[in-house]
Amino acid sequence: MHTGVRAAIGLSVLVLTPLAATAQDAIPYVRSPMHVVQRMLEVAEIKKGDILYDMGSGDGRIVIEAAKKYGIRGVGIDLNAELVAKARENAANEGVSHLVEFRAQDGLTVDISEATVVTLYMFKWFNNALRPKLQKLKFGSRVVAHDFDIDDWKPTRVEYVSPPKDDPSDYAESRTLYIWRVGETSPAS
Repeated sequence: MHTGVRAAIGLSVLVLTPLAATAQDAIPYVRSPMHVVQRMLEVAEIKKGDILYDMGSGDGRIVIEAAKKYGIRGVGIDLNAELVAKARENAANEGVSHLVEFRAQDGLTVDISEATVVTLYMFKWFNNALRPKLQKLKFGSRVVAHDFDIDDWKPTRVEYVSPPKDDPSDYAESRTLYIWRVGETSPAS
């Protein structure tokens, strides 16, 4: 009996370990609609000198929009090297390459300590895993998550973003933004 239990445990470890290692690879690329990107940047209350990190940056739209609209530095992190190359190309086309950087890295291992704004459109498990790093950012840093919150960290506020009335696309659905200010508590707490 003990041999059977050990064998089952050993088999579980062998089967589950690769799943955990590739879980981040399984996060699909889904673009944030531009009206949501713009609102994410507005609720982040971006100011001169901010440094934005976008985790799972995809085609770079959040980082690029922040550089264009606010003139701030931004760093996009994505595991997908092809998306990173596309984001770099998009930044060059928009004339903001001097302000932005895109890296093909694991968002859970990258150093984000210089960030004053972090944006996320990632699954909840990823956000939860990133939470310790987010909570160590400088006091007053802002974190904005699109549609997926973070367990055991009450947002400073929650905002619902309605679709534009003139947008018949697949993206024409309401979205939820979760906003945290590092070191501050929610007014509802």
